[in-house]
Amino acid sequence: MFSPGLKRSKLSSQKERNVGANLRAPDSPSTPLTENNKPAHQASIPDRPSTGTPAPWAPRLSVLARIPPANKNDKGDGVDPIKPVFVGEFPQVVHDEQTSFLQRRVPADVCISGGMDKGTCLSWIIYGNKIFIWSYLSSTAPKKCVTLELPSDVLGNADLGRNSYLRNNWLLSVVNWDSTSKVTNRAANHCYSAGIVLCNQKTRAVLYWSDIFADVGAAPVTICSSSDELLVTSSRIDSNATPNRHATNFTGSSSFNSLIASAIPGTQNACVALACCSSGELWQFYCSPNGIQVNKVHQNIQSLSSQGTGVGQLVGSKGYPRSMIWRLPYFSVSDSNRQFFLLTDHEIQCFNIKLFPDLEVSKLWSQEIVGNDGDLGIKKDLAGQKRIWPLDLQVDDHGKVITVLVATFCKDRVSSSSYTQYSLLTMQYMSEVNISSDLHERVLEKKAPIQVIIPKARVEDEDFLFSMRLRVGGKPAGSTIILSGEGTATVSYYHRNSTRLYQFDLPHDAGKVLDASVLPPTDDGEDGAWVVLTEKAGIWAIPEKAVVLGGVEPPERSLSRKGSSNEGSAQEERRNLMFANNIAPRRASSDAWDAGGRQATGLTGIARRTAQDEESEALLGQFFHEFLITGKVDGSLEKLKSSGAFERGGETNVFVRTSKSIVDTLAKHWTTTRDAEIVAMGIISTQLMDKQQKHNKFLQFLALSKCHEELCSGQRHSLQIILEHGEKLSAIIQLRELQNIINQNRSTGVGSTHSSFENQVSGALWDLIQLVGERARRNTVLLMDRDNAEVFYSKVSDLEQVFYCLERHLEYIISMERPVGFQIHRACELSNSCVIIFRAAMDYKNENHLWYPPPEGLTPWYCQPVVRNGLWSIASFMLQLLKETSEIDMSAKSELYSHLEALAEVLLEVSSGAINAKVERGEEHKGLLNEYWSRRDAILDSLYQQVKGFVEAGYQDLTDNTGENKEEILKNLSSSLLSIAKRHEGYQTMWNICCDLNDSGLLKNLMHESMGPRCGFSYFVFKQLYGKKQYSKLLRLGEEFQEELSIFLNHYQDLLWLHEVFLHRFSAASETLHVVALSQDEGSISITEEEIDSDHSNPVPTLTDRRRLLNLSKIAAFAGKDADSQIKVKRIEADLKILRLQEEIMEVLPMDDTNQHVEKKLLRPEELIELCLESGSKELALQVFDVFAWTSSSFRKSHRTLLEECWKKAADQDPWSELYQASVSEGWSDEETLQQLSRTILFKASNRCYGPKAETIEDGFGEVLPLRQENVEVAGLKDARSSVEAILMQHRDFPYAGKLMLTALMLGCVQGDDVKLEESLSPMSPKTSVTK
Repeated sequence: MFSPGLKRSKLSSQKERNVGANLRAPDSPSTPLTENNKPAHQASIPDRPSTGTPAPWAPRLSVLARIPPANKNDKGDGVDPIKPVFVGEFPQVVHDEQTSFLQRRVPADVCISGGMDKGTCLSWIIYGNKIFIWSYLSSTAPKKCVTLELPSDVLGNADLGRNSYLRNNWLLSVVNWDSTSKVTNRAANHCYSAGIVLCNQKTRAVLYWSDIFADVGAAPVTICSSSDELLVTSSRIDSNATPNRHATNFTGSSSFNSLIASAIPGTQNACVALACCSSGELWQFYCSPNGIQVNKVHQNIQSLSSQGTGVGQLVGSKGYPRSMIWRLPYFSVSDSNRQFFLLTDHEIQCFNIKLFPDLEVSKLWSQEIVGNDGDLGIKKDLAGQKRIWPLDLQVDDHGKVITVLVATFCKDRVSSSSYTQYSLLTMQYMSEVNISSDLHERVLEKKAPIQVIIPKARVEDEDFLFSMRLRVGGKPAGSTIILSGEGTATVSYYHRNSTRLYQFDLPHDAGKVLDASVLPPTDDGEDGAWVVLTEKAGIWAIPEKAVVLGGVEPPERSLSRKGSSNEGSAQEERRNLMFANNIAPRRASSDAWDAGGRQATGLTGIARRTAQDEESEALLGQFFHEFLITGKVDGSLEKLKSSGAFERGGETNVFVRTSKSIVDTLAKHWTTTRDAEIVAMGIISTQLMDKQQKHNKFLQFLALSKCHEELCSGQRHSLQIILEHGEKLSAIIQLRELQNIINQNRSTGVGSTHSSFENQVSGALWDLIQLVGERARRNTVLLMDRDNAEVFYSKVSDLEQVFYCLERHLEYIISMERPVGFQIHRACELSNSCVIIFRAAMDYKNENHLWYPPPEGLTPWYCQPVVRNGLWSIASFMLQLLKETSEIDMSAKSELYSHLEALAEVLLEVSSGAINAKVERGEEHKGLLNEYWSRRDAILDSLYQQVKGFVEAGYQDLTDNTGENKEEILKNLSSSLLSIAKRHEGYQTMWNICCDLNDSGLLKNLMHESMGPRCGFSYFVFKQLYGKKQYSKLLRLGEEFQEELSIFLNHYQDLLWLHEVFLHRFSAASETLHVVALSQDEGSISITEEEIDSDHSNPVPTLTDRRRLLNLSKIAAFAGKDADSQIKVKRIEADLKILRLQEEIMEVLPMDDTNQHVEKKLLRPEELIELCLESGSKELALQVFDVFAWTSSSFRKSHRTLLEECWKKAADQDPWSELYQASVSEGWSDEETLQQLSRTILFKASNRCYGPKAETIEDGFGEVLPLRQENVEVAGLKDARSSVEAILMQHRDFPYAGKLMLTALMLGCVQGDDVKLEESLSPMSPKTSVTK
C-alpha cells in the first residue's frame, strides 16, 4: 500500500532520478529465471526466499511471508487486519504451464493477460497458446480448471513487440448460459455452462467457444482479419438479416479497447458481442456454434458524438472510444432489449441493442461530461489545465450510478512543473427523465462533487493512462479500485469529504495484478470484499478493515510501481512495515471510528470494546491459563469482579468471548492442497476433541472460582451462551463422525439403497459444509486463505449458519435437476445431519444439566428462527417429495418417511421451545403459535397418510410378524408417529389413528394422558363426535369424563341437559332445558346421524319441540327440589302459556308465505304483540294483554310504549260513538248498560289486566301503567299520561262517549265483586279505584 513519506535510500533515490529523466518509465522487472539473474540489491535482502515471494501453492507460506513476526500469535488466527489476505491458488495445470512458460526464456516485458468475471466468479489467465479458466472462490487449488487452446493461425498474427502495452493483450467476455436473469442463489455461485468470447486487442482476431464446460477441448469458432477476407465468415441463424458485403474490411492498425457480450434469448448458445476500436469503430459479432458474423455498426457513427450527424468515426483523440459496459449486469429472458454505455473522450453515450428477432443497435442518448459546464461533469479550459482523459467507465448493479475515472494533465503556473491529477466523476440518472422523448435531453446529473484521488501525480505517457482500468462495487461501500497496466491495484475510499487510498502492491517478483473483482454477496444486497488476480501469486482479497484502517491520504505520486518501496533496501522495507503497524491504531481511532453509515457497522463490535474490556479479558485469560497449569483459582473471582468482568451481558460478556475463542480457534496446519480430502484428516477430529476438553476445563474453572454462581445469578443469558458453545461443539463432533461414516460407506459402496446413483450421491452434507464455510469466509475476509471445510469445523459458534444455508440454498444443495432418487438420498442425508446436531446438543444438555442456569425466559440457540426455518425448509421439501413422487419404490419412500419422522420430532421440539420462552417472557406469541400449529398439522397429516399407504400396499417390512392383520400392522407402523403427535398435541392425527384402529380403549387412554388447554385431547374428541352427530357415543364418554364433557357441553347446551341429568344435577338440567327451549338459534335442537339419514334434515325446532323441552324443564325443576323450584316452575308455566298463545294467534292469522315462515319459529314477545296489532283482529287485540301478563315485570316496564299502543288498539275495536247514540236514544237502563259494555274489548282488557282474577308474573300492570289518572302519583310515575284513563282521554270519541269508556274500564276491573252498579256508574268515584 502507499507508504509514508520516509527518507528513501540512496539506491531508491537514484532510481527515481533515472525514472524522472523520461516520461515513459521502464517496465517492471521480470521474475528472475535463475538465481544468477537476481539483481544485487534484491539478493541482499535477508529472510527473503531465494525464489522471491513464496509461491502461494506452498501452503500458508505466502501469507506468512507477508505478515510481520510481531503479528503472529499462538492462536493461529492472528493476521494483520490491514494486510491483504491470500484467497486461492492457481490450479496445478496453471503452475505447470507457468513453469514451462518461464523456462522458454520469453522476453521479460511480455504482458500476461488475465481477468476476473464478477457474474460467474470465474478467473482466467493466458500463457502462450492456452487459456485457463477456473473459479476464484476456492481457497485450495481448484480441481476443475478448463483449459482452452488458441489456434496457431490466431497466434501467428500477434505482434510481440516491446513498444506497446497491447502487445499480447486479450479481451475476454464470459456468457453465462445457466441463467440470463439475476442469480437467485448468489451463495453458491457455481457456473455450469458458459460461453467465451475472446479477441486480441492488437490483431482483432475473435474466437468463440460456445460451452467451455460441456465440450472441453473443442476447437473455437474463429475469425481473423486479413486484407482479402470478407466480414462474414459463416451464415447467421437469423435469415432476416443479410451479410454486409459492401462494408470495409475487418482490418486496420487500430486496436480493440473494450469488449462486451450478451446471451441472446431463445437461441441455443448464441450470443452477441460488441467491441470498440481506438480508431472510432464499433463492431458487432454474432457468435454461434456454427460461426461468427462480423458487422461494423452503421449508426450515424459520427453522430455518436453529440456534435453532428452522418457516417464517420467517433470524434475524439487517439484511443477513443475508451470502454463499454452493460447498463445492467443481469437481464431477464423475457427482455429483448439491452442497454450499454460507451465512453468517448468527452461524453457518455447510451445505446440499445435489440437482441430478438434482429440484432439492431440504436442510440438512446448522449451527454457531455467534459465541457464548459462544470455542473454537467468536468469543466475544461481551466487555468493550468492542459488535457483531460476519461479513462474508464463503470456502473453499479442497479444501472443508476455511473463512475468515470479521469486523468487531467496540468501545469503549475508558479513553479512551471507539470503533474497529472487523477479523479473520479460520479453521475446518476436524473429523476423522471424520459430518455425516449428527446435524443439530446439531459439525462445524467452529478451525484457528488468530483473525488480527487491524487492531486499531483507524476506525469505519465498516454499508453500508461490508457492501461488503467476502474472497478466498482466492493467493500467498504462506495469504494473503487484502479488498476494500472504496470500491475498495481489502488483502492480509493471517499468518506466525509476525505479520500483514503490503499494500494495493493505485491513485490515485483510476485508478478503484476491482472484484474480485480468483488466477492459475491452471501445474501441479497451489498457485495463483498475486493479480490485481485495476480500474475504469479494467485488470488488475494483486500479486507474492508484494511481499506478503512490502512488507507492513507493521497500522496503526490503516481499510481504506478515507480518509486515503490519494494525496490528499496531491506532496512527501509522493515521501517515501513513497522511504521504502518505503529500508526494503524491511531488511524483506527481518528478515521475509521468516525465513519458513519453502513461502513461502521462491521467494525462497531471492536470499537465498543473499551480498555476495561480488554483488561478483563486479558485477566481472565491469565487466570484460566494458570488454572490449566496449576489447577488453582485463588482470588480469581474478586479480581475479576473488580475488573468489571461481570458488567457486560450476552455476547459481549468477557466469559462468553473467552468461551467463543476456545471453540472457534483456528488450527495452525489444517490447510491442504487436497480439496475434499481435508475431511479425512485425523487432525480435524483431534482438534475438535482438544477444543471440547479445553472447554470442559473452562467450565471447571468457572465452577471452582465461583464465577459460575455469579453468572448464574446475574448473567443467566451469558452462562447459557457459554454452555451452548459446548452443545455446538458436541454437535460438530458428531457431524464430523457422520461425515467419516458417509465417506467410508461411499468408498466401500455400502450403506446406500440407491446404488445406481453411487457416483453422484457423494456429498449433500459435504456440499452443505462447503457452503457454510464459504459463507463464513466471505463474511470474514481474513479467513479467505482458509479452506471451506476448515472454516466450518473451526467456527463452532456459528453452527446456526447450517440452517441458514438450508433455508436459502436448499435447491442448490439438493440439486433439483437430478433424478428423484438422487434428491431423496441427499434430502435424507441432510435431514439426518440436522437430527444428529439436535440430538447431540440435547445429549450434552442432559449430561450437564447441573451447569445450566434457570431456563425461564431464555431461548436456546436451536429454537431461534433461523434454525426453525432451516429445519422447515428441508422438512417441507421432503413433504413435497412424499406427495409428488408416486413413481418411487416403497423402499425409497420408507427411507424418506423414517428420516422425515425423525426430523419432524426435532422441528416440533424446537418450535415448542421457542413458544415456551416467549410465554415465560410475557411476549406476543400468537404468530409463532400459528406457525407451530400449521407446520405440525402439515407434517403429521402427511406422515400418517404415508403410513396408511404402507398398510394399504401390504408393505410389512417394518414388522416381523407377516401374519398380523391390517389393524395390527397399522398400530405398529403408527406407534412412533402417535408418540410424536401425543407430545405435541397433534389431536387430529391421534383421532385418525384411533378411528382407523377402531380402538376405544386407546382413545380413552389418550384422553386421560393428553390433558392440555381446554381439557386437551378430550375436548377435541368431543368436538369430533358432536360434529359427526354421534351424540350417543359422546354422552357415553361423559360417563368416564364427566367434568371434561361438562366443560365442552357448555357451548352445546342442547346436549348439556342430558349430561346433567346423568350427573343428577336436575336444577341445572332444568335451567339448561329452559334456555334451549327458548333459544332463538335455529340449530339449538340437535339431531342424530340416523335422523339425518332418515330425512330429518331440518334442524329448526318446532313449537311442539319447544313445548316438550319446557315440560321436561318443569319436571327437572320438580325433581331438583331446590328452594326456588316453585318460582322456576311458575316461570316455565308462563313460557308454556306464551307458547300456547303463539299457537292460538297463528291459528287466527290468515295463512300466507310470511305467516307460514313465522309459524315455524319462536317469536319473541314483542314480535308476537306487534304481529297481533298489525293483524287488525279484534280477538288478537285482546290476546296481546295475555302476552304481557305472562312476561316479566321488567319486560312490561321496558315495553310500556307498546303496552300503551295495545290500549289504544283496544279502544278502537268498538264503535263508541254509536254506543253513545244508542244509549241516549234508547235510554239504557243500568242492567242494559252493563250488558252492552261487558261485550267491549275495553271491558275485557280491563278485567284481564286489573280485574280481581287477573294473573301476572311478578308485579301487576298497575306498577307499569295505572288504571286511573289519580293513581299516577301513587305509582310514582312522572308522566301525566301514564295511565289507561289518560290514554282513553286522547281517543277521538272520548268527548261525547268518554263516560261510557271509563264506565267499561271500571266495570271490567271490578267484575266479579259485589259492587253496586250505582257506584260503578260514577267513573270519578274513588271507591271504584282498583289498582290490582
